[in-house]
Parts: sequence; structure tokens; C-alpha cells
Amino acid sequence: MKPISEETHNSIVALLDNGLSSYKIASQLGISHTTVDRIRGKSRPELQKSQGGRPAKLTETDKHRLARMVASGKADNAVQLTHALKETTNITLSTQTVRRALKEAGMKAATKKKKPRLMPRHICQCLDFATKYQHWTTEDWKHVIWSDETKINRLGSDGREWVWKRPGGVMTEQHVKGTVKFGGGSLMIWGCMTAQGVGYACQIEGHMDAELYTHILEDEFLQSLEYYGMEVGNIIFQQDNDPKHTSRIAQKWFTDNSVEVLDWPAQSPDLNPIEHLWQHLKRQLATYETDPSSIHELWERVEEQ
Repeated sequence: MKPISEETHNSIVALLDNGLSSYKIASQLGISHTTVDRIRGKSRPELQKSQGGRPAKLTETDKHRLARMVASGKADNAVQLTHALKETTNITLSTQTVRRALKEAGMKAATKKKKPRLMPRHICQCLDFATKYQHWTTEDWKHVIWSDETKINRLGSDGREWVWKRPGGVMTEQHVKGTVKFGGGSLMIWGCMTAQGVGYACQIEGHMDAELYTHILEDEFLQSLEYYGMEVGNIIFQQDNDPKHTSRIAQKWFTDNSVEVLDWPAQSPDLNPIEHLWQHLKRQLATYETDPSSIHELWERVEEQ
């Protein structure tokens, strides 16, 4: 092995200290890379040897910036982050590179939950509602009659259905939810509930307008009060802000029948406890071993619950 001069040796050490790779130093000085590696091992053993490959486009600072942008709400997904990084640092990346950086930061992609969109005025209305009724007691709330409409599909729910299976296991009939064209139809129902129990419900056939709504109030709502021995003057009726509920026809019916209506903030279905009743009903319907053969049979099952 041909010895190298002290000047070349010192140049190798200086270039190593500057972070150059063995191949770059060898090319620059006109020597073999094995010679550079030998000098590295003797003079700079603490220096980490390059693993080769393309240098990373993202620095640790860049990765922290991406994670902060997601955490602060400035971006939601890898596509948005890729564009944002291009604008701020002029670095062009693939979305897959950004996804890997987020995973390294301990983040995991998730589906956005679908909730009613809340504008600033909706948030203010909810706060006003909470402030107004914050001192109501359980006895006060027992005077409220809760109402709502819901849709029930004949062939399963609109959302995801989950099932457990072994990784890599064979797909069986248990793992598949069968579908049909046009969805198999659905059932729309109106119902109400009191502190004493559920009220009368009715099937909504076709489109429900303000006139049909007042007929429901005249029949199912008043019958529910009569069934539980409740006086109109001693209850408060709750409904959401659907246009047919707040129409002039409906408002006139409430006035003519001396029914007090609870002032209800817009875009706030989660406040209505009847949502739990609908979920219970749908869970009970899901316990049947076979799907209903028609909407009529589905309604019969609803009436049994």
C-alpha cells in the first residue's frame, strides 16, 4: 500500500471534519476511498460513517414544523402540508415523504368526524342557552317534552359496521355487509319522549311540510300528553329549528294551543337526549336475525320496541 504524504493526511482529516463523505474526499484528492476510510478509523473514529443513499430532503427542524402545523390546525393532511412547505421553504416533496415524517412524529391519520358545522353565531347561541338554563334542576327538566325525526334504513345503518377478524385470515360471509341497488329504502319517523317514558311515534310518508307537522302535533304529541296525564300548561315542548318547525303555521298552532316552546340553539342536535333513544331503537332493530322484507315490516318492528 502506497503511503500518503502528511499534507494529504491532514487534508483528509480536515475534509472529514467538514462532513464530506469518503467518496467525495477520495475524488477530490485523487486517492482511493479505502485510504480515506483507514484514516477515518485511526484519526476520527468518533465520526459516523455515511450510510449512503440520497440525502434526506427534510431536516429535523422541517419535521418539527410539519408536526406543529398539524397540531395548531394550520393544515389537516399531507397534501396541504406539502403545498405549505413548498411556499415557505421552496422544498418540493412528495406527499408520501410528508406522511412518513408525520408517522415518525407519532401521528396517525384518522377520518374526520362528521358534526354539524358551527359558525361563531351558533357557538354564541349555545353559550347563551347554557347560561340561561345552568341553574335548572332535574325537576325543571322533567317538564320538557323532547321531540325529533330520524331515518331508519331497511338494510342496515348509514355508517360503518365493524367486525373482528384475524390478520391475514380468509374473508367469510361474516366479514361482508351485503348491499342492494337503491339502498333498499328507509323509514322516516317522528317521535317524542317525556321524563315518564316515550310518547307516541308516527311514520312519515313522503315529504313532511309545516301542515303535516301540525297534524302530528295535534295527534301524536297531544295523545302523548294525555297518555301520561300531563297538562299543556305544565310542559315545555322542545323541537329543533327546522323550517317546518318554525313556520308561521306551526307557530300559530303553538299559540292557539298555549304550548310553550323551548328556545333551542341552532346546529345543536347533540344537546337533545332523544338522540340516545334513537340509538337504542336502532340497536334493538339490529338484533333481528333477518332483514325486514319491506318498509311495512320495518315499521312493525319499530312498533314492537
